[in-house]
Amino acid sequence: MPAHHLIVGGQRSGKSRHAERLALRWARTPGQRVVVIATAEAHDDEMRERIARHQADRPEGFETVEAPLRLCDALREAASPDRLLVVDCLTLWLTNWLMPMDGEPRMEDWRGECAELQLLLPTLASPVVFVSNEVGWGVMPMGREVRAYVDDLGRLNQLVARQCGELTLMVAGQAWTRAVEKEENER
Repeated sequence: MPAHHLIVGGQRSGKSRHAERLALRWARTPGQRVVVIATAEAHDDEMRERIARHQADRPEGFETVEAPLRLCDALREAASPDRLLVVDCLTLWLTNWLMPMDGEPRMEDWRGECAELQLLLPTLASPVVFVSNEVGWGVMPMGREVRAYVDDLGRLNQLVARQCGELTLMVAGQAWTRAVEKEENER
């Protein structure tokens, strides 16, 4: 498995399930463990049910760390060469920063966290599997805030992809994986 891996796709495309399959392969080797870094926050009954379903479906032995905002801190604290970290998911992490249920967007804090993530990933002791939505293929959103969110998620996915060795696109439960091409100036 390359150092980091980004899995993107639409809602209910099989992203989390694919990340779990990769993590189970990792965990087959004696002494290797999996830590899921969950970013979701439950603000209503439907989301509480989704989170509970994800937790129940998670393979036995997977540790879970909740990190709705401070992803870099969670990655640093959980990192170890014998651990695979699964971040599920970047989409909700971005939502927590830019569309918080309890207040105003924290754009400056978000930018700082993104810059920190970009610097952290090449130095992290653990490989990371990131899960994120690909939301830019649909109809152009009518509201300015939603368009800005779609743009920011696209930029976040690109930032993370540049730090990964592999990228998987999930379509109807099927994985299409390829090595990430590095741009000439990034080599």
